[in-house]
Amino acid sequence: MPEIVGKTLIGAVAAGFIISACGPAPRIGLSLDQTRLNDGIYEGQYKAGPNSAEVRVTIEDQKVLDIEIIKHNAWRGRKADPIIPKRIIEEQSTAVDAVSGATNSSHVIMNAVHKAVEKAAVTQSP
Repeated sequence: MPEIVGKTLIGAVAAGFIISACGPAPRIGLSLDQTRLNDGIYEGQYKAGPNSAEVRVTIEDQKVLDIEIIKHNAWRGRKADPIIPKRIIEEQSTAVDAVSGATNSSHVIMNAVHKAVEKAAVTQSP
């Protein structure tokens, strides 16, 4: 009997970890201060739970001009792939509305773009 209880307890703990790992990714993005962006091509990555994204962002004339999703690992949520980059470019913000039914994927893509844009930020002289 103790063996069954032990296995049940281990199973419950494992299930708890799996469920908590599937929670939605936080959204870390914001509107872009275009006066602080260096033109160029930058890559960013973000992982949350089972989802991860790697993106390549092109900045030209201090604006996000293009976003290429290099890799997007997701159980579901691929429908966010064409929509989120378009919204980010249109709004010049890495905090845009998520795609319904693909919230975690949307946030992971936004956050990967945000990480790339952070690399483009001009550092201020002291």
